Amino acid sequence: MWLWSKRLVWIGLLLGLSLGEGRSQSKVDWSRRVAELMPVAGIAENFVSNLAARGDSLWVGPRLDLTFDGGRTWYRARVDSITQGRGRVYALLVVGDTIWASLGTRYQADLNGDGVADDVFEAVGLVVSTDGGQSWRFRFPPLDAPADTVIVYGISRLPAEPVVAPQLATTFDLAYDRRRGRLWAASWYGGLRYSDDFGRTWHRAVLPPDTLDGLRPDQPYSFRVAPPTSVLDRYNNYFAFAVHVDEEGTVWAGTAGGINRSPDGGLSWDRFFNDGRPNAPTGNWIVAIGEQRRPNGQRVLWFATRPAGEIPGETSGITRTADGGRTFQQVLRGERINDFAFRGDTVYAAGDNGLFISTDQGQTWQTIRDFYDAASGRMLRPNVRVLAVAVTRSHLWIGTSDGLLRSDDGGRTWRLFRAEVPLRPEQPSPAIPRVDTYAYPNPFSPALDAFVRIRYELDRTASVRVHVFDFSLQRMRTLFDGTQAAGPHEVIWDGLDARGVRVANGVYFYAVEIGTATYWGKILVIE
Repeated sequence: MWLWSKRLVWIGLLLGLSLGEGRSQSKVDWSRRVAELMPVAGIAENFVSNLAARGDSLWVGPRLDLTFDGGRTWYRARVDSITQGRGRVYALLVVGDTIWASLGTRYQADLNGDGVADDVFEAVGLVVSTDGGQSWRFRFPPLDAPADTVIVYGISRLPAEPVVAPQLATTFDLAYDRRRGRLWAASWYGGLRYSDDFGRTWHRAVLPPDTLDGLRPDQPYSFRVAPPTSVLDRYNNYFAFAVHVDEEGTVWAGTAGGINRSPDGGLSWDRFFNDGRPNAPTGNWIVAIGEQRRPNGQRVLWFATRPAGEIPGETSGITRTADGGRTFQQVLRGERINDFAFRGDTVYAAGDNGLFISTDQGQTWQTIRDFYDAASGRMLRPNVRVLAVAVTRSHLWIGTSDGLLRSDDGGRTWRLFRAEVPLRPEQPSPAIPRVDTYAYPNPFSPALDAFVRIRYELDRTASVRVHVFDFSLQRMRTLFDGTQAAGPHEVIWDGLDARGVRVANGVYFYAVEIGTATYWGKILVIE
């Protein structure tokens, strides 16, 4: 099977992200709706690419974790497809009491027959809860029947290729049209689809091919509705990755062929794309859409773009429009943005190079690249990707490739939440034994991992020293020497000795001295 550019095969690593940000806030009190949710110690995984905030509550992917009190307590949805490991969350949407989650999985296969393994993203389905997460129903992926070979669009009967296989048809974004009661899904090879019966059945939306700037149902057309099968097919605009419905009911669809706008619920469309002009979208591959409601009543649409490789001058960045698409402005050119959130006039953009904050509609940006939890002394790896951003009533949240963070002061200070293996579990098992200290990741690659974390726990305030030794037990470096309070702690080692020289591959030992007791561990360094 021919793929539209191999760069799209790994898109799920970039796109488990559009979360319905910018949609109306709900006053749902999730604290009264947790009877059927599983209490858990914290988030399930540290690769946090999905966030959906409403009121004081935050839903976190990839395992549908929930907190409604700023992270003091956590719950997890009882969704079999997730708890049994059959799928991960690729998109989240919360509308009032209703939560939608798109589930998918990833594996490697040789799709092109060239002997090279490709990352394949496969749709598992959708799950929906209408009671705040207490109960869930499964929906099959938005796919076609084999006989769906014709689409009636206005006065035209268009030939269509049915998409019947879940491979490459993962839903990366969801949106809900309150006025029409219509659910939208952006599903890559599945294209842009909508459901008028709560996800039980789906219909393909017809978007303009790359040769047209728009579609009108009263005009005759003769193009084929299907994913491109060769480089000669001019239908990159078929591939849908982001979708949003604004307050006026206008549908916005982001594809690999530009920005699409429909004022009538998905019937007629206008397409905006980079054609080399200064005020065109920064790039033609749209990966996220956010709607900002400013205090002055103005609504601004923000689009995260990537270059699709068709037009010279395309780049990653942000495109914004404050007049419904009549004009566009390019901002933050060159940055790979993954998600948006807003609080009043403040714009938060989650990017591969950090968190970007603007209070003047994108004219200037503050960039936060290093994240440190001063209260616990913990930090993220250098150069982590910020994959998702959301705001609750009292907090700013970001999901990264190395954990979840909360800020109560607009990004000046942070509290870190990570999935940790407990040192002293209440019910030890072969998989989670009771230990005094451990190091992770282990084996440890200084080049890939940046540093290894050494964790331990104190029963009371004590004097602590942490050392690293070589295989002959010669001390190479002291990582910490001081007093610490009771509770869990961690120190980091970057793979350097006391002279600042990178150590060679091999086995190293570390010692955690707590008062008169010493606890030993082992670290395998492999480049």
